[in-house]
Amino acid sequence: MIYSKTEEEIALMRKSCLLVGKTIAEIARALRPGITTASLDKLAEEFIRDHSGVPSFKGYVVHGKTYPYSTCISCNDEVVHGMPGPRVIVEGDIVSFDCGVYLNGYHGDSAYTFPIGEVNPSILTLLRVTKESLMLGIEKAVLGNRLLDISSAIQTHVESHGYSVVRELVGHGIGRQLHEKPEVPNYGKKGNGVVLKSGFTLAIEPMINKGHKEIITAKDGWTVATKDHQPSAHYEHTIAITSGKADILTTFEYIEAVRNEYIGTLQPELHG
Repeated sequence: MIYSKTEEEIALMRKSCLLVGKTIAEIARALRPGITTASLDKLAEEFIRDHSGVPSFKGYVVHGKTYPYSTCISCNDEVVHGMPGPRVIVEGDIVSFDCGVYLNGYHGDSAYTFPIGEVNPSILTLLRVTKESLMLGIEKAVLGNRLLDISSAIQTHVESHGYSVVRELVGHGIGRQLHEKPEVPNYGKKGNGVVLKSGFTLAIEPMINKGHKEIITAKDGWTVATKDHQPSAHYEHTIAITSGKADILTTFEYIEAVRNEYIGTLQPELHG
């Protein structure tokens, strides 16, 4: 069953989503060559708890496995679910930071991929196109459209640039549970899927590979990487279907303000 949220519930979700955006902005403030992913995870958990939230990911159980960290931090060819640890961030990396927050009975979920220092221009283009695909998908998340209208918009944009869409991993409904119905694939034929109704809340999250779409899972049982070891990018917003255009409950505003302040003007490709 897909649960539609009331205006009051969406207002509560907006608070959890706002905390997600501010948490990722704190990561943006600290993210630099030489820092470990474990340090970033610790910083994120402290920030979330200091603001009365709970990390959505910590303790999450999938197929009998419990995720032990507060965030997922995936680097370079890692698509999603990278486990924080002793890994040191270096110049030229791209780092995808995925974060969920539980606050006032509701979850928020968002992800952002950061370039670290001087990054190959072709990889910056991958980041730009992936982010653009997220926004194009959200444009289709309007009352009366079909679910796969979102998916088709994402797929069409990234494939027109020669990139590939991961098939096995998808976006999802979100609310009182971190993962609710429906699944939101990043590929599909427009005009198909459930009709989007007012109050649907969705986490839309393109996971786009520079090379082929095939993925593998690491020995840790969580980290998903590209099979051909080409880079992958990941951006995510939590949105609500309303009577007009989609209401984006999460935000990149704080993240990009921090990057402008501490790193200088963002690469033009990443604005928007």
